[in-house]
Amino acid sequence: MSALFEPYTLRSLTVPNRLWMAPMCQYSAEAFGPNAGVANDWHFQHYGARAAGGTGLILLEATAVSPEGRISPYDLGIWNDTQVAALRRIVDFFKSQNTVPGIQIAHAGRKASTAQPWNGGKQIDESTHGWQPLAPSAVPFAEGDRTPAELTVDQIKEIVGQFRAAAQRALDAGFEVVEVHGAHGYLIGEFLSPHANKRTDSYGGSFDNRTRFALEVVDAVREVWPADKPLFFRISATDWLDEGGWTADDTVRFASILNDHGVDLLDVSTGGLAPKVTIPVGPSYQVPFATRVKEEAGLPVAAVGLITEVEQAEKIVSNGEADAVLLGRELLRNPSFARLAARELGADVHVPDQYHRSV
Repeated sequence: MSALFEPYTLRSLTVPNRLWMAPMCQYSAEAFGPNAGVANDWHFQHYGARAAGGTGLILLEATAVSPEGRISPYDLGIWNDTQVAALRRIVDFFKSQNTVPGIQIAHAGRKASTAQPWNGGKQIDESTHGWQPLAPSAVPFAEGDRTPAELTVDQIKEIVGQFRAAAQRALDAGFEVVEVHGAHGYLIGEFLSPHANKRTDSYGGSFDNRTRFALEVVDAVREVWPADKPLFFRISATDWLDEGGWTADDTVRFASILNDHGVDLLDVSTGGLAPKVTIPVGPSYQVPFATRVKEEAGLPVAAVGLITEVEQAEKIVSNGEADAVLLGRELLRNPSFARLAARELGADVHVPDQYHRSV
């Protein structure tokens, strides 16, 4: 029996297998007008192909809780009902393919207002349809970036409310899993890390203060997210800084607290908070961080990071290093990776009637 294709249950939700799709921005929504942030045919075919390919759970890309929370003007959003209607079409197709629909809700913080990656990815200003980035402190991400505006306490409370409203809209769209994006140097991760958070009020300084905003967001989401549906949190387990950053020890400590606040699974990534850091990239390079959370904090985890081979993914789950794997680039290369893996491992996976000749 393949561990990778064992169903996995969180609360009342059972995911048909442990091979999931990580959130990866497509930067392909309309940027302006009434359809700003609305999922379109690109998103439908992109995600639909991975659902038809047998992926057990798909987490839609970082979906902004407000216009200012977008990474680029072309990001998906979930701040109005027009966006919800377009997302519902994708959700309905997922369910028809036995794929669990999930969505990552996010605020880009100081890393907002950028061009699309294939257009350089640099920050843009109002003259090129950008906006003023927001952050816990007036500290830019990288040299040459715009200095973000330091959030007031009232603005922090407003953003917490935006996450709450986004979770409600995700529920209205039919999603079964919602993930709070606390990783990769975006707003929540900026509050967590002393490298980016230089505040001296109740949201900065000590560990408890720096984690306050993240917990307020989690609590707000949990207020509207039904008790029978799981809540995920994505974290960067380390900033990869020699000193002055968020560490693996912090992640283990915080994971236990998140567990107490109703988070059901930690999606464990790394990095993104500071530029020009040295990261020992290689196959499964982030998996040990997930394993440590699972063993020391007792919180279920999903592992990411250059997981590209069927045998590799199977071993991660069968050895108990993680409860599931989240594939990114490999699912961009091969939308039917789950069907390929099932065939190699002698396991069963959903196959659309139209594709039965491929089994």
